[in-house]
Amino acid sequence: MSADVGRAARLASAGREFNWAWRALAEVIDPELGLDIVSLGLVYDVVREGDRLVVAMTLTTPGCPASETLPAMARAALVEAGPQGTDPDVRLVWSPPWDLSMIDEVAAARAGLRVRR
Repeated sequence: MSADVGRAARLASAGREFNWAWRALAEVIDPELGLDIVSLGLVYDVVREGDRLVVAMTLTTPGCPASETLPAMARAALVEAGPQGTDPDVRLVWSPPWDLSMIDEVAAARAGLRVRR
């Protein structure tokens, strides 16, 4: 499955309840790569656990220089875009490990990257 299809499937499966969250996360730009974290494939899931919005995301590498910055930026974007009182839990996960095939094709082309699928 291509990253574009994967991204579309994630968005479709999220349903309308979390569209606002995916849109907010798509505004978070990785400072090193200049692409948004959704297009990069760094956001794996957005779900509700009880009354809390939970985001599972990863980084390009465990030693990523943005390891503290990106999750904080994601959380801030969700707080700003969400209903009043939104208190999201942004969790870093390492499985599956991120790789270049997770970038959506349009974003990769915009960044001048050739991604093998």
